[in-house]
Amino acid sequence: MAQQLSWVLGHHAVNAVIAVNPERAVALWVTINSNNSAQQSVVEQMRQLGLPVHAVDKRELARRCGVEQNQGIALEAKPKQDGGDKELETFIKKLDDKKIPLLLILDQVQDPHNFGACLRTADAAGADAVIVAKDNASPMTPVVQKVASGAAETMPIFRVTNLARSMEKLQKLGIWMIGTSDKAKHSIYQEDLSGAVAIVMGAEGRGMRSLTEKKCDSLVSIPMAGSVVSSLNVSVATGVCLYEVVRQRVG
Repeated sequence: MAQQLSWVLGHHAVNAVIAVNPERAVALWVTINSNNSAQQSVVEQMRQLGLPVHAVDKRELARRCGVEQNQGIALEAKPKQDGGDKELETFIKKLDDKKIPLLLILDQVQDPHNFGACLRTADAAGADAVIVAKDNASPMTPVVQKVASGAAETMPIFRVTNLARSMEKLQKLGIWMIGTSDKAKHSIYQEDLSGAVAIVMGAEGRGMRSLTEKKCDSLVSIPMAGSVVSSLNVSVATGVCLYEVVRQRVG
């Protein structure tokens, strides 16, 4: 059976595939723009790899990849293989002894825009990996790849069978589980985040599942000073929490 291909859209995402995992690239489809240096660079890299480049108009490109907002560039690629339970444990054990682990755990984040934004933020903040459950989590879609702006390629992603069980294993490896909840009695700014930590974020609207919450070593909230807004989008909240870790570690 032929391997099913996937679409990677946008200059940053396409460039990341070619730079990090060129073996995934199969064929490039573009609306040729000679004044677009980023596009021309990708086209040249594809040709150096000996892979086909197809020039099409905007309508044909959107028809092929199924997304109109594609920045005029779409890459047909072999699917990216995420890690699983065994790979996660091996990955954590192999982290450089000088590196204090920082993980992001997403509990049932199913919206592809939010998942992509979380990956982008995790990469920017220097997180080591993103962990999600195999079920009830956003798959790796063209939208995720585009929103992640290349981070979907560079950020290690692990899809585990049982999130709570994986959290327990990580705790045994010395990683402190910090969950976010509006029930928390103290804020993220009052928590010591200087050690090995995993930031645990809940799903859009519903927050963490009760079992996930029970597995956390500590629960923190994000202060909300407004009179109308009671919570943040999960990707924005992820940015607040990850960068508080960064602030404490460099401060």
